[in-house]
Amino acid sequence: MNQSEKAELFGTLHRKGDPVVLYNIWDAGTAKAVADAGAKALATGSWSVAAAHGYADGEKLPMSVLVDTAKSITSAVDLPLSVDFEGAYSAEPEGAAANVSKLLEAGAVGINFEDQVVGGGGLYPAERQAARIRAIRAMAEGKGVPFFINARTDLFLAESDLSKHAGLVDEAIERGKAYAAAGGSGYFVPGLIDPALIEKICAASPLPVNIMMRTGAPDVKTLAKLGVGRVSYGPGPYRSMMEKLKQEAAAIYSPL
Repeated sequence: MNQSEKAELFGTLHRKGDPVVLYNIWDAGTAKAVADAGAKALATGSWSVAAAHGYADGEKLPMSVLVDTAKSITSAVDLPLSVDFEGAYSAEPEGAAANVSKLLEAGAVGINFEDQVVGGGGLYPAERQAARIRAIRAMAEGKGVPFFINARTDLFLAESDLSKHAGLVDEAIERGKAYAAAGGSGYFVPGLIDPALIEKICAASPLPVNIMMRTGAPDVKTLAKLGVGRVSYGPGPYRSMMEKLKQEAAAIYSPL
């Protein structure tokens, strides 16, 4: 498949009620392992890629390293790849689009693109974020690739008090509609785990909804019944792998 065909395939995998499951990777080696396990597509997690290179999350990883990582993955595995691109390393629409074009050239067919102000505070106003999405969509259309923009809102992730999540749903729905109108392909709501709230957003969203697995989240079968179109695992796989590595190393180095 060429890149456009991979992008088209990736989009078709997002079906409400029959979600694509993405066990997030961070390099070519983990990409091969997950592909061999039966994955239909691949997705990086920004936290994991950064940590694997010794950096903190939040665009601390040099963008050139992230682009090179994407190139190494697309060279090693012939599956659609989505890259967690945080805020696209630019607050401005034009800069965001130019940066995403580098990932597209690296062979990626999609991105996660968040509405929090990376390194700042709070979220961009919905229309400002929509303008950034429009710029990315226009760039991708100019290159003839049906690029998958997984528009992420950080409303729920930023609010650690789960009892307040119900009060954020209306804004989340409105943001989702604005991002869809701007050219978004999917709607990512990390941090949300309440089944009733997930179902409400799925019912109202014009885009397939992405839920991130975390402690307390429903299982994949339940999420499918709620109408979810994409399930991802974020930094979970990296943390699990590193914990296993530390345990095995500790067993070797502990005194006999």
